[in-house]
Amino acid sequence: MNIGNNIGNIMKITGAWNTFKSNHPKFPAFCQAVSRKGLKEGSIIEIAITTPEGEKIETNLKVKDSDLELLKQLSDLKM
Repeated sequence: MNIGNNIGNIMKITGAWNTFKSNHPKFPAFCQAVSRKGLKEGSIIEIAITTPEGEKIETNLKVKDSDLELLKQLSDLKM
């Protein structure tokens, strides 16, 4: 494992995340609200994308315990 590459990748991701937060300030606030409420096993996450042409693509998922572990690990990155 090359630690230098990992640090470089983390710095790139952090920069991209900061740009994303600047472009979409409501999204981090939404994530914080969800975190405060406490996402629980059995919760439903719904995702919808509307293309520039107006096509809507939707899905949903029921949160499993293993999903919560992944989300906790991502949250612990504290970008």
